[in-house]
Amino acid sequence: MKKLFTLLFILFVYCSANAQNLTTVSGVVTSTKSQPVAGATVTLLNTNYSAVTNSAGKYTIKGVSAGKYTLHISCIAYAATNQSITLNGQQQTVNIQLSDANNRLDEVVVTAQKREEEVQQVPISISTLSAKDVQAYRLQNLKDITAVVPNLYSAGPGDNRNVTGIRGIATTSYDPAVVTYIDGVNQFSLDTYIPQLFDVERIEVLRGPQGTLYGRNALGGVINVITKQPTNETSGFAGLEFGNYGEQRYSLGLRTPLIKDKLFLGVAGTYSGFDGFYTNVFNNTKFDKQHFFLGNYYLKFLASQKLTFTLNVKNYENRNNGPFQLAASPADALSMPFKVDQNATTKMIDNIFNASLSANYTGSSFNFTSVSSYQENYRYYTNPIDGDFSPLDAVSIINNYGNDWNKVKVGTQEFRFSSPASSQSPLKWTAGLYGFYRYSPTKTGTHFGADAAAVGSPINNFTSINTNIERNYGAAAFGQVVYTIDPKWDVTAGLRYDVEHKKEEVKGEFQPDGQSAIVTRPDTSSTANFNAFTPKVTVAYHLTDNDNLFGSYSRGFRAGGISQLGSDPSQPPLYAYKPEYSDNYEVGSKNTFLNKRLRVNISAFYTLVNNAQVPTLILPDAITVTKNAGKLNSKGIEAEIAATLLKGFDIDYNFGYTHARYTDLNVANNGQVLNLKGNHQVYTPDVTSMLALQYTYELNGTPNVQLIARGEWRYLGNEYFDLANQIEQKAYSLFNAHIGVSTKRFDVFLWGSNLADKHYLDYAYDFGASHLGNPRTYGVSLRTNF
Repeated sequence: MKKLFTLLFILFVYCSANAQNLTTVSGVVTSTKSQPVAGATVTLLNTNYSAVTNSAGKYTIKGVSAGKYTLHISCIAYAATNQSITLNGQQQTVNIQLSDANNRLDEVVVTAQKREEEVQQVPISISTLSAKDVQAYRLQNLKDITAVVPNLYSAGPGDNRNVTGIRGIATTSYDPAVVTYIDGVNQFSLDTYIPQLFDVERIEVLRGPQGTLYGRNALGGVINVITKQPTNETSGFAGLEFGNYGEQRYSLGLRTPLIKDKLFLGVAGTYSGFDGFYTNVFNNTKFDKQHFFLGNYYLKFLASQKLTFTLNVKNYENRNNGPFQLAASPADALSMPFKVDQNATTKMIDNIFNASLSANYTGSSFNFTSVSSYQENYRYYTNPIDGDFSPLDAVSIINNYGNDWNKVKVGTQEFRFSSPASSQSPLKWTAGLYGFYRYSPTKTGTHFGADAAAVGSPINNFTSINTNIERNYGAAAFGQVVYTIDPKWDVTAGLRYDVEHKKEEVKGEFQPDGQSAIVTRPDTSSTANFNAFTPKVTVAYHLTDNDNLFGSYSRGFRAGGISQLGSDPSQPPLYAYKPEYSDNYEVGSKNTFLNKRLRVNISAFYTLVNNAQVPTLILPDAITVTKNAGKLNSKGIEAEIAATLLKGFDIDYNFGYTHARYTDLNVANNGQVLNLKGNHQVYTPDVTSMLALQYTYELNGTPNVQLIARGEWRYLGNEYFDLANQIEQKAYSLFNAHIGVSTKRFDVFLWGSNLADKHYLDYAYDFGASHLGNPRTYGVSLRTNF
């Protein structure tokens, strides 16, 4: 590996030394009133070149190879814009005029296809949320983007993790159906995944299978989170937030050059805590008091204008004094809102450490990216978890067997080559290799107490201990090309091949209270191998610069696996299940009107799912046994509308409709096979709708001091939580609002969420245990930027 990096570095130096026809691009950035705009960032997309305008609005970018590029220009209070330029080796002047953000929509840049492109030109259904949008919607956790993104639903099962589905392709196990990338790193599983949103530059949500470029577990789509990186400009922020239920949140960040034009540092952290929504009536105490700390640290080294190295470290420390705030049934949850009755209480300790090192080379012949990552999660519960969710001493779950257990470790590596930004060829290409290794040892005890007979156990006061050790590794090769036939037509084709090996080791023990454990199932292991092809074909037609049509076929897959050991003898362990596949057919239209003041994107999709992985939760072990048990068809439509028709008045409306049904589904039920053909998919509202209205009034006639008022209406249609479709949440609406003042340096807002205090099921297990969505919350937020 060391020799490989040495060879690559020599290659980069050689290419840099022999680059020809280097030129300079410079100019002035002004407003529509011809005033210079200071502090604007001018970026040459798909390169490491960027500059910030001075007090006179001037910028200069030196040492650029000849070719065709796209400039992206952004600045606070102005609408971001893109401008195509062609450099021919001569110094070139490019002046740019920015419109007020209250008069025009941003031209958004995304990395959905592993290269920077204007989102309206990318033939994929993509929802984007800028840093400004994240603040406006008060997105603090990834599950908050429910309905903000059409046909997306996300909720927490009670342990501060999220299960997310898009277009009826739902997460039902520890292998997600929607893969999440944070700063270019695959958050490999729900164990090592950080759900909190903080210091975000933008969020991209790719709807539909994205297996070609993103690989395993992207059968429903991709959530791509990009946080803010340090630059040559020193900047920072501090934030305070206080709300009811004892909510408090403190944030602080600093980004600065350590050595100008060479070495940059970024440090940001947030602490959040609240007293909890739930009361435990068993002992009349607050149940789910919790707090967390999240840190995000960058060190970026610009070796040359062509080569950068970025070290990123994230640590997430979460403490929850009431995990699994579950009522025994949906009826109990709704009749006694925010109350539980559990005799066993515990504290969850959840520590996640993620580190990555990326190298980016942008040359005149090719671009190269390497991303290496290490992820670790150690999660345990200090005392047994209540497994029957009642005051009975029937079942409790033990997982605190020391730090050799329940510590998940993941390593990933991606190498990616692509055509250079300066290329004027009609063919754009991307190719790469990906590999990973995961180690997951778990040890769980199911204790049957004095009241075990109430759950059908013939004996009591014993623990069934199940040990499962999982090792898996895999590799993939992928490639994608985009060929421009003429200015109106282009075709995209891609293919990926994944291979994966899994090994599962299991051991069973029986331990009467106060005695030593007796081995009931000796160490046993099993292995399984999987492979998957994920092709993609897209045809795009550019009717005008502002109107684009596309049709596509794409495929995704969720990785196969091996079932764990539980105490139920009818569910044998080490059962291998196959990868689940989704084949998606889609047409879409992306349009902007009225000089970038109105954007309308519409898409329709039809998705076929084969080898559907159907999980069965084995109680009281809280272990999921997964089998390939069905087929699913999902079809629907989506619309995203954004408008700034009047100065300062913004309208955003996102709508999704999904019709997801099982065309074949047979599941085990008390020794019988239950035919559930025709049933609805779980965790899939048939309608998602989000309407946001915001009015911004300039108090002194300039964007430096603004009064902002905002209202939101979120609507979710009928939804089922179990495959038998017995647990249903009818359609409901939520209303949010905020009002405040924003200046160049300070913001202060009063906010409220779920203003009507609607009680609704947010998540339910197929055996009935349920919890509600958050009640009415309100508070005040303060933020300063410097």
